[in-house]
Parts: sequence; C-alpha cells; structure tokens
Amino acid sequence: MTRQIITTDKAPKAIGTYSQAVRAGDTVYVSGQIPLDPATGELVGGDMEAQIRRVFENLQAIVEAAGATFANVVKLNVYLVDLKHFALVNQTMAQYFREPFPARAAVGVASLPRGAQIEMECVLHVG
Repeated sequence: MTRQIITTDKAPKAIGTYSQAVRAGDTVYVSGQIPLDPATGELVGGDMEAQIRRVFENLQAIVEAAGATFANVVKLNVYLVDLKHFALVNQTMAQYFREPFPARAAVGVASLPRGAQIEMECVLHVG
C-alpha cells in the first residue's frame, strides 16, 4: 500500500515529528489540531467558541487538501481540558457537519500542547 502525505498552508504547520495528514489507500488520517492560527502559528485569542471554530477550520483545510469534505469524515476524536465545553463543541460541530454524523469520542485530558483547551483529530474514507 502506498502512502501519500497531505499538507496545506491553510492549516498550521506540524509542531512536531508528524504530518498534517497521511492517506493510506482509501483512508486519510488527520493529525490532531489545536486552535492555532495558520498565519501566525499562535493560539487564537477569544472565547472557547472561537477556539473550537479555529480547530474545525484547521481540520477542514486539511480535509479539503486531501480532496474531501467533512461528509467523508467517519471518525472524529475530541480532547478537552474541561468537559464542560462539550455542549459548545456539539453546537459548533452542527455548523460544520450534516447527518449522517461521524462516529465520535470525547475525552477529558489534563493538558494539551501549548496550553490549548481543545484538540481534535479525524479519519476520512475517500474511496
């Protein structure tokens, strides 16, 4: 099976030893995204909704670079420092996704890179 590395300048550059996304066959694995502004590489300011929206925008840019849309997402993982923001994630997600929704997990974590409050990753089926 061949692998294809997916990259875009419309999402933050990787801040470690990983790729923004990797396609293997009909599956694309998108690395976790935190609310970094792709232009500055810094965490976005504003409230939690702005941070969640930035993460969805970062994911969307990578998904589009893979030649897909959010309709191709089959699995979404959400990591939150404070699970009280989960309802806001749901509310914001509804602005980006339509039924049928992807499978999803939401996990409370102690901390995330650069002090972010949220991180999300996803898996796409593009076959």
